Amino acid sequence: MTSLKRTNSDDPDFINLVALLDQYLKIRDGEEHTFYNQFNKIDKIKHVIVCYENDIAVGCGAFREKQSDTAEIKRMYVHPEHRKKGIASQVLEALELWAAEINYTYTVLETIKKQPEAIALYQKSGYTVIPNYPPYEKVENSVCMKKNL
Repeated sequence: MTSLKRTNSDDPDFINLVALLDQYLKIRDGEEHTFYNQFNKIDKIKHVIVCYENDIAVGCGAFREKQSDTAEIKRMYVHPEHRKKGIASQVLEALELWAAEINYTYTVLETIKKQPEAIALYQKSGYTVIPNYPPYEKVENSVCMKKNL
């Protein structure tokens, strides 16, 4: 059974999952990891979702304000042993609901071309590709997406 918890970036389960995410991305991003990593600091994030399966933290995601009407989805991750169970969709949906509750109109996100499974998840969830926004506007490997809440 899965459950979702609203928390913030001080949550130890979130911190542990993000450490696993960063290890994964270091391999997946290759040489570009240092560039991307500078935009993925997790201190002071007020809106975090952690997903638990049988009381074990297995997935997470967060958002922060990008503009007054737009929340940026960040730090989406599901532990490899728990993928293909719909956890990422649950976390994303919970983040969107929370963002809508506090009156954001849109969500945006950035992922990379080397993550076609992430792109597919976001497209399935209603996101459309948009021109890359700062600081990704000149990064050829970045894919930026947006959804109207």
